Amino acid sequence: MKAPPDIETVATHSDRDVVQWLTNGTRDERFLDNIFAEMCIRLQRSGIPVKRATLHILIHHPQWLGARMMWSDGMREAEIARVDYDVRERSEYIGSSANEILDGAAEVRENLERDPSLGRQHALYDEMRAKGLTDYVAWPLYHTLGKRHIVTFATDRPGGFDDAHIAGLKRLLPVLALVSEIRVKNRLARTLLETYVGSHAGELILAGATRRGSGTTVRAAIMICDLRDFTRISDSWPRDDVIDLLNDYFDAMSEPIARHGGEILKFIGDGMLAIFPLSEPQACANLLHAVTEARQAMVALNERNRGIGRAPMNYGIGVHVGDVMYGNIGSRTRLDFTVIGPAVNMASRLEALTKQLGKTVLLSRAFADLVKGNFELERVGEHEVRGFSEPIELFAYNG
Repeated sequence: MKAPPDIETVATHSDRDVVQWLTNGTRDERFLDNIFAEMCIRLQRSGIPVKRATLHILIHHPQWLGARMMWSDGMREAEIARVDYDVRERSEYIGSSANEILDGAAEVRENLERDPSLGRQHALYDEMRAKGLTDYVAWPLYHTLGKRHIVTFATDRPGGFDDAHIAGLKRLLPVLALVSEIRVKNRLARTLLETYVGSHAGELILAGATRRGSGTTVRAAIMICDLRDFTRISDSWPRDDVIDLLNDYFDAMSEPIARHGGEILKFIGDGMLAIFPLSEPQACANLLHAVTEARQAMVALNERNRGIGRAPMNYGIGVHVGDVMYGNIGSRTRLDFTVIGPAVNMASRLEALTKQLGKTVLLSRAFADLVKGNFELERVGEHEVRGFSEPIELFAYNG
C-alpha cells in the first residue's frame, strides 16, 4: 500500500480555519454526513471552489459494504447512499476512481476540460462533464491499521483547481481522517451491537449497561419461534443449503417483528426469541400483526422452495406475557444480554406444545385477554404445561 501524500505543515489563513474547525468544532456532532456537508461549505467560504464532493466509507454492515455521502453546491445536507456488497462486480465501480484508489493509487486527478477521448473512460466523468465540472480529484482517506476510505472533490472553475487549492485540500486529509474514523468506529460499534443483540439492548450497552448482573424488570409480550424437523434437514441437506434455508426462514420471521416494534434478542439454532415491551400500548396487537405477516412470508417462501424441489418448512410459535428480567447474564468475561424468568419459560413450553396440539401459534390466556375482541382466537382448552403446577388455558391464532 502506498503512503499518504506528503502534506505541507504551514497552512494559509483560510484553510487553517477549516482545519481548526474540524479539529475543535466538531466534537459535539455525532453524524459524519453533517460534518462533511459543513466542511464543504466552509471550504467554499475559504476560497476553495468546491462544487461537488463525495466521501466513501467502508462500513461492513451485514447488508451493505459501505456508504457514499455526496454534497454539491447549494446543499445544506449530504445525500447518503448505501453501497451493496456486489458493487465491485458492476460497471459503476469497475474503472472508477474508487476502483483505482482501493487498488492502491495515492491520487486520481482528471482534467474534465480536455478532450474526453484523451482521459479516463468511465460514466462518472461523462456525468461530471455534462454538469459543467472542469476538474476532479480523489484521494484515499487513511484510517488506522491500513484501512482505506475515499474522498473526492470537483470544481466548475475554468482551468480547474489551482495548486493552492489542491494544497489546501490535501492539508485537510489527516484531520478529516481522524474525525471520520471516530464517527465510523462509533457507528461500527453501534452496528455490531444492533446486529448481534438488537437495537434496544445495544443502546443500553452503549449507555454503560455492561456489568454482569445489571438489568431491569420489563413487562413484555414474549414470542418464541422454532423450525420443525430441523435436525433431519441439517443431517441430510448440504451445509450451504441449510444456511440459506435458515437465513430465508429468519428473514420471513424477523422482518415483520422489527417492522411492528418488536426486538429479536436471540437466535438459538433454528429458534428465535423476541419481545414486545408493554411500554408500547399496542404491543400485543403489534405482535399478532407481525405473526400474520410472518405467516404470509412463510407461505411465499414455501412456494418458492416448492418450485426448486424443497419440502415446505413448518414452524411453531409460543406467545405469553409477563415480567422478565432484562439484562446481563454470563461468566466474568463473556456476557449475554437477554431476558429470563417464568414468562420466558412459559412461552418456550407453549411453542413446544404447538406440535403436540397441531397448532402453529399458541397463546396463553394471559396474552389472549389483552387482545380479545380485536382478533379472532380459537380456544383449545386447558393443558398441562411442563414446569408449571396448574393447567394453562390456551388459544390458537390462525390469522
